[in-house]
Amino acid sequence: MNVRRRLISGTAVAAATALGLGALSACSSSSAAAGGTEKFDVVASFYPMAFLAERIGGSHVHVTSLTQPGQEPHDLEISARQTAQLQKSDAVLYLKGLQPSVDDAVAQSEIGTKIDAASLTTLEEHGTEVGGHAAAHDTHEGEESGGKDPHVWLDPVRYAQIAEGVGKAFEKGDPDHAADYRKNTAALVEQLDELNTRFKDGLAHTRTKVFITTHAAFGYLAERYGLTEEAISGLDPESEPSAARVKDLERMAKADGVSTVFYETLVSGKTARTIAGDAGLRTDVLDPLEGITKKSRGTDYISVQEANLKALQQALGAK
Repeated sequence: MNVRRRLISGTAVAAATALGLGALSACSSSSAAAGGTEKFDVVASFYPMAFLAERIGGSHVHVTSLTQPGQEPHDLEISARQTAQLQKSDAVLYLKGLQPSVDDAVAQSEIGTKIDAASLTTLEEHGTEVGGHAAAHDTHEGEESGGKDPHVWLDPVRYAQIAEGVGKAFEKGDPDHAADYRKNTAALVEQLDELNTRFKDGLAHTRTKVFITTHAAFGYLAERYGLTEEAISGLDPESEPSAARVKDLERMAKADGVSTVFYETLVSGKTARTIAGDAGLRTDVLDPLEGITKKSRGTDYISVQEANLKALQQALGAK
């Protein structure tokens, strides 16, 4: 993947080390320990993986996350303590290609059950323009051409495929509770299918099909529902857009009737607000669900996705 890895500051690393592997939900212990809990101990790389582990595992699992709430997952550099705790777990659930430090730690570990979410569905090459009539737009020299896009969890259909694979891996890793894992997986997949239907129906008839985001996280969602994502930046959420890209966005916004520039909660919205102000557009939140915080418009994956649907319907002029 062509996402550039950025290092977090020494202060942030120290803070992350001090926090260790924080508990993530009612299924998670208040202890930071990733192993020895008398349950099926699962380490998840970041929120979308932890959500799957908790919903599928239920009361039989103890889930910890390597990425703290509010921390941008792309920035993660796991500590030596976290690496050691990773070794004590029964399973690790991660998305290869998103967090290089996690990939390295998993590759060097001797964990019995390693679940790579990227291997449970298909990844595509995405750049700053995805879906719809993106191919008809001009691409300027120096613009990011894209790479393997890891943001598959934002497409409910692909996320359901991953859920099914995780369920099977849990059954194999912890066969004593296989029946419950199958039941929980089926219930989650049904819920994701219903979410897919709400997105499909809710975005079927809109005034425009084009939306602008801060970075190219919503390519799979755009493709699924016949939309066009125009990203200010590429797969890297903090890369700076070129002057040509900004000019293209302003021209395209006027031509395609775009009303809104979306930003996200874990990354600065300064660039989005600047572009929106210059083009006379409004701003709103479209959450890539890389973490749940107090600023999130919901308490879990499903509720935040429903908030995303409402934001898209308003911005696109759903009929």
